[in-house]
Amino acid sequence: MDVHLAVDADDFVNLCAANKDARLELTADGGLIVMAPASPDGSGRNAELTIQLGIWNKAKRLGKVFDSSSGYTLPDGSIRSPDASWIRSDRWAAVDRAERRRFTHIVPDFVAEVRSPSDGINDVRAKMSEYIAQGVRLGWLIDPETRTVEIYRPDREAEILASPEKISGEDVLPDFILDLAEILAD
Repeated sequence: MDVHLAVDADDFVNLCAANKDARLELTADGGLIVMAPASPDGSGRNAELTIQLGIWNKAKRLGKVFDSSSGYTLPDGSIRSPDASWIRSDRWAAVDRAERRRFTHIVPDFVAEVRSPSDGINDVRAKMSEYIAQGVRLGWLIDPETRTVEIYRPDREAEILASPEKISGEDVLPDFILDLAEILAD
């Protein structure tokens, strides 16, 4: 049974505050998305992605890395929470300190989603396209089930890679190479 609940941004903030352990997102039209907690398998894959991104960022000092608990208010009014994200230092520094404590009104430069078995592929693809439409410069949809990575960039069709060993952060994440061995492992 599908249940569609609609809330405004203020109600969403209150709902999140009252349900701190819930994983919630808000669509641009006010639709509430309730997500199941990640399984240990999925959480481990997400952690590996965030660890590698964090190690690269520590060495390069070019920006700020965020895990799956970060929520961003995008220009269309949606509040989304990618599995991993990154924002350039100069852009993050321009965000007011009080705004950083909320669902910050900023579009990440980079986002990644690691698809879990409970995620419908079309839903995750739509989310990735939404990120790009809102200003994300590079996005990865990593699907351990099919061992594929879909790379999303502005003004281009998604590029699908079958069983890649590594992927590049291109010019958005200079010199970052994600090793997919543990993320795509069975």
